[in-house]
Amino acid sequence: MLRQTFEQKLQTLQTEVLLLGDMVDTALGAAVESLTRQDLASAGRLVADNCFITQKRLAIEAEILSQIATQQPVAGDLRLLVAALEIAAELERMGSYAASIAQTTLSQAHQPLPEPFLSTLPAMGQKAREMLRQSLLALARRDIMIARAIPKQDDEVDRLYQEAHQALVVLLKTDTQGAGQATALSRVAHNLERTADRVLNICEWVIFAITGEMKELNGSAR
Repeated sequence: MLRQTFEQKLQTLQTEVLLLGDMVDTALGAAVESLTRQDLASAGRLVADNCFITQKRLAIEAEILSQIATQQPVAGDLRLLVAALEIAAELERMGSYAASIAQTTLSQAHQPLPEPFLSTLPAMGQKAREMLRQSLLALARRDIMIARAIPKQDDEVDRLYQEAHQALVVLLKTDTQGAGQATALSRVAHNLERTADRVLNICEWVIFAITGEMKELNGSAR
């Protein structure tokens, strides 16, 4: 009975981590959309609502630490708890990136995005979100194959990041008054690139939870 109860709590914890992942996925999508549409109301809500992502992460962390202290898990159970702890932290950081993008929307109000960024930044965001959803699927299914396949997709995010960087160089050359906007857009591109890197961190923790192997994947954020 005790074992069954503990397993139910582990499943609940995993569900909570997946819910946190859904919150972050939604926030990232809304953040990029608010930037491209200059939706200040949406951006303001995203900044305010980031506290809910933080609260969710803290609640997950508290429950995990409680389970470690009271159940003294070993082997696979302990690996899963440690992985869930780290994955929740990675997700919270991604939520902070979404909030940062929303802050950029607010600070750059009424400055339309230059044409290259209307396609490049949404493409980066979409790809990073696809990777995030796949990493959460790998966790839900405890599927090593899915987790190990995701890093290859990071090359596309890196390519788009380079495109954004080149567009910023052009912007600075053609609009000497646009340094502030260029700096802000550079931060957005960097946040999206780092989001993809943190997805790779999640993949590493999924693999660790299943196999006990901790191996850095190419491009992961440290």
